[in-house]
Amino acid sequence: MASGPLREPTFLILTSLAAEPRHGYGIIQDVEGLSEGRVRLRAGTLYGSLDRLVEQGLAAADREEVEQGRLRRYYRITGAGRQLLEAEVARLAANARAAGHRLGLEGLAP
Repeated sequence: MASGPLREPTFLILTSLAAEPRHGYGIIQDVEGLSEGRVRLRAGTLYGSLDRLVEQGLAAADREEVEQGRLRRYYRITGAGRQLLEAEVARLAANARAAGHRLGLEGLAP
């Protein structure tokens, strides 16, 4: 399992998979949307990250489909991946609250 804070691309990949199983191109599109264009994954980067997530037990292959003659492998988040993502969300929220407090933005945080 991963230790320490998640890198932003990894966080966003797990976030994408938390909604539903997705194939590689679907993850790439969803991550770009989630990050409002800040994170644009290349295929090599994505599949390297997915391989690591699968190896760590945080994601798993869900199914394969053939569409227009091309094989699409779908991935899903695992229970361990969901737990790690939830912990990271809590960590980031706590950091954002602390920063907001220091900046005098307490009333603006959800």
